[in-house]
Amino acid sequence: MEVPPAVDSKYRFILLSAKRARQIQSGARPLIQTATKKPTKIAQLEVSGNLVPFENLQTETPPDGTEPAGK
Repeated sequence: MEVPPAVDSKYRFILLSAKRARQIQSGARPLIQTATKKPTKIAQLEVSGNLVPFENLQTETPPDGTEPAGK
């Protein structure tokens, strides 16, 4: 499975998919219609289709190594 451009790393893709799969297993309705019944595959397809909202809360350090403004 290819990591979508909206997700910055494979690790984040796996975390998002795993959390969404747990939600589906707990009774949440899938956001897409698909032939597969496997929650992990459904979750991966949802994340790949940018249907699962997420926010990257990590602050980035500027290339010069100084702290970001406001700190």
